[in-house]
Amino acid sequence: MRERSAGGGSAKDEAGGEAGETAAPVARRRVQRVLRGLRRASGLLRWTSLRLRLVVVFALVALTAAVSASGIAYWLNRNTVLERTQNAVLKDFRKSLEDSTRSLPLRPRCAELQDAARQMAAGPQNYSVLLIGVDREGKACAATTNKNLLTLDSVPVSLRTAVDEVRPVDESNRYPHHLYWQRKEVGDAPYLVAGAKVIGGGPTGYMMKSLATERQDLNSLAWSLGIATALALVGSALLAQAAATTVLRPVQRLGHAARQLGEGRLDTRLRVTGTDELADLSRTFNRTAERLEQRVEELSGREAASRRFVADMSHELRTPLTAITAVSEVLEEEAESLDPMIAPAVQLVVSETRRLNDLVENLMEVTRFDAGTARLVLDDVDVADQVTACIDARAWLDAVELDADRGIVARLDPRRLDVILANLIGNALKHGGSPVRVSVHTEDGADDGAGGRTGSTAVSGGGPAAPDASGGPEAGTEDEGPQRSEPAAGAERPGGGTLVIRVRDHGPGIPEEVLPHVFDRFYKASASRPRSEGSGLGLSIALENAHIHGGEITAANLPEGGAVFTLLLPMDAAPLTGGDRRDGGTARADDEGTEDGR
Repeated sequence: MRERSAGGGSAKDEAGGEAGETAAPVARRRVQRVLRGLRRASGLLRWTSLRLRLVVVFALVALTAAVSASGIAYWLNRNTVLERTQNAVLKDFRKSLEDSTRSLPLRPRCAELQDAARQMAAGPQNYSVLLIGVDREGKACAATTNKNLLTLDSVPVSLRTAVDEVRPVDESNRYPHHLYWQRKEVGDAPYLVAGAKVIGGGPTGYMMKSLATERQDLNSLAWSLGIATALALVGSALLAQAAATTVLRPVQRLGHAARQLGEGRLDTRLRVTGTDELADLSRTFNRTAERLEQRVEELSGREAASRRFVADMSHELRTPLTAITAVSEVLEEEAESLDPMIAPAVQLVVSETRRLNDLVENLMEVTRFDAGTARLVLDDVDVADQVTACIDARAWLDAVELDADRGIVARLDPRRLDVILANLIGNALKHGGSPVRVSVHTEDGADDGAGGRTGSTAVSGGGPAAPDASGGPEAGTEDEGPQRSEPAAGAERPGGGTLVIRVRDHGPGIPEEVLPHVFDRFYKASASRPRSEGSGLGLSIALENAHIHGGEITAANLPEGGAVFTLLLPMDAAPLTGGDRRDGGTARADDEGTEDGR
């Protein structure tokens, strides 16, 4: 009997080139979706805390590294396990096929094929065997060791085609037939299927080996790698938390110090340790805070010196002004007996002396506000009587309409209320249009839209006229003095109610560009008019007097024309002075102030 053997082995899979071409766009779209998801996630991270971002970044890096290492390890072990099992099975199948078919005739009977198949399957690899041959009568015979698992129909068509193919023999190919294999699943179980044709004539053999054991081993390996990845992720999160705490603690201290510095504690400093970037940042903060403290001290000294200068100048001017005022009054009384050529000069001296006296008094009042020495002297005030007295004292009864309910009693500083009313009504008479209407009423816990804001709001566009923004028809220079304190408006009013006084005129209104500056000191509404009949401080002093009461003044234009100033004061300002004593409040009465429009 001639010796027959199976040729050299090679492997082929069922997957073709067309399937690979179809899968490429799908993979590309999946990668694009993943990238879009990562970009969206990175955008969301910008809105989270720095600690969370550090932890997430650490966790992602650790997860990527762990998954990559686990994937590579799993892939290498999988290939090693499968190749080792596959090579051992294929080697045993080739040798068994050669040994079992060597003693068979060229046309064996079916019983002989069945015995050979059983002999091959009894080997140590424990696989099923299918032998296909032609008997002496020319009939095909198929002998299998497992009819339920391995039949000719269960062998993939591609594998049968490859096994039956006859290859030309040449220097590069020594055998016309080769051993082929491929993996497939039957149900949920993986199998290795291999086939070969005996060279020189003889049966064709197929083998099917279960890979369930190998799959179980690989699943155990995958679970182990997954647990290791999870532990690595937890460890990275803990390390990230520790690193974030180490990095963020100096940043938190820096933020706390910056908040203290912003609150005015200029002596705030950071303790610097180390030589890293955060330590350098702390040193920079300390240097900045030190320079800022020096600069603030310098500016505060200059501001205090400026205030002292204004106060001292005002006090020094009062003595010569008293003498000049007395002389001007004498000249005014003798004006009729003076030479007609001298009388206009005398009138000019008298008017300018009065104006200078008002300016000095207003400067002293402003100095008290800036220095924080202005105090309230409270008393129970009948508001309607107070408004009437203010109008009557300045001979405005014919030009002012009063709409005030009798019996409205508020605990306020009557002198400061008179200053506020005189400035508001006087400003309306000078720059608005008659009649000027003053209305008084109360509101429970309301601020009438003031909203706690200093300044003015426009209801509609004003006319072309330019009223004096600070009590006079025009202003002299822009205010470069110290900033005024914020009012207490907008909070709940002491006493549970609000006194609302509105002063409305029927003039052209306040121009839009002037409206935000009507309460500024020395604001010049028109640069072409450098002189002013008033001091330019009237409305500013009125606003400061409202603030010291815990109130507010707003200015606006009305849709039907004209301007309206709204004064909001608490019905009881005693809580602002620290008590509710009936002897004139808790503080001394300061020097009397003056106002524009008297």
